[in-house]
Amino acid sequence: MDYIPYLTPYETPFYFILIGLFFIPSIILSLRGKRSMWYQNFLTILFLWISFAGPNMGQGMALIIYIVWQLLLTIIYFKYRQKNNKSGWFYLAVFLNILPMIIIKVSPFLGHQSALAFLGYSYLTFKAVQVVMEIRDGIIKEFKPTYYIQFLIFFPTISSGPIDRYRRFLNDYLNPPDQDKYVGLLGKGIQSIFLGFLYKFIIGYVLSTHLLTYVEGVALGGSHPIWGVIGYMYVYSMYLFFDFAGYSLFAVGVSYLLGYETPINFNKPFSSPNIKEFWNRWNMTLSFWFRDYVYMRLMFTLLKKKVFKSRVVASNVGYFALFFLMGIWHGLTWYYIVYGLYHALLICTNDAWLRYKKKNKEHLPSNKWTKALAIFITFNAVCFSFLIFSGFFDVLIKHYL
Repeated sequence: MDYIPYLTPYETPFYFILIGLFFIPSIILSLRGKRSMWYQNFLTILFLWISFAGPNMGQGMALIIYIVWQLLLTIIYFKYRQKNNKSGWFYLAVFLNILPMIIIKVSPFLGHQSALAFLGYSYLTFKAVQVVMEIRDGIIKEFKPTYYIQFLIFFPTISSGPIDRYRRFLNDYLNPPDQDKYVGLLGKGIQSIFLGFLYKFIIGYVLSTHLLTYVEGVALGGSHPIWGVIGYMYVYSMYLFFDFAGYSLFAVGVSYLLGYETPINFNKPFSSPNIKEFWNRWNMTLSFWFRDYVYMRLMFTLLKKKVFKSRVVASNVGYFALFFLMGIWHGLTWYYIVYGLYHALLICTNDAWLRYKKKNKEHLPSNKWTKALAIFITFNAVCFSFLIFSGFFDVLIKHYL
């Protein structure tokens, strides 16, 4: 082979062969309780080059421009914050943080793809916004450009998360695990990678290649299209979970091999007894990011400014704003927006039910059967949301109309 081809992270077995080969020196050093930063930097450059080489060289240049933009912006805001407590510049800094993402999202509607787009730009934006917000809150008291760059371009998670927190990452970066701890991380890392293979390359492959195609055919041309749509709803939901959870397991597992305890993204989400618990288990780092940096701050503002007298009303408005933003983040398409608003409605309804249940708990049964029913209802409500998210209703409308 004359060259290493362009490879999207974790999409082919060959990518893992490269990990197995190039991680050997790093693993040996870590088993001795050491970490070579120059070798980790070499791995970062190598795997970023692999991901952004070939036809995606333009994306690589966009990534470099993006890193420089966010670095300069954060340095300027940090220095400003050291001398000034005014909040107006904070909002400008956050807007400038997300400006590249806005341009990239809007560009297709203007008839072209932005040259600023690259693999993982949304997840890097979440990281960058987080740092500016924590500088503003006074939580980050010291800022070093080299640490910030390492945080942004940590290659195991660069394409689709999980979304780490700056201070948590920095603690791992500055404090390599000792020999005993790394042995445990190595074992968990290998286990996560093999479980990811099962999820993504076996279960996910069967679901997408065979079952999803079959139920789509039934829905679009079979004798029982309703059953085809129902089948598509469940199969697509399972595919979405196993594909995304498999990728997340890869990212977490590879992070462990490097001695970083990147947070997990999924924790048995389909066993959730209510929709709020589901979001505490599904794509957890994204969910918690929106909760901490959007919802909680919006709630604080609404209550502090006394925009609404009722905390319940403020909470419901906050949920609709939160999930509307989450919907348009996925894409400026009607079904993504409806998906977000549907989840806001589910959470508001769930909160109303929990308030009612608390007031009438002596009259309502609570046992394993009611919990099983709650899990069943939540599971089906979530699967229907994924049917909306898939865009299949758009396909159905165009096919039958």
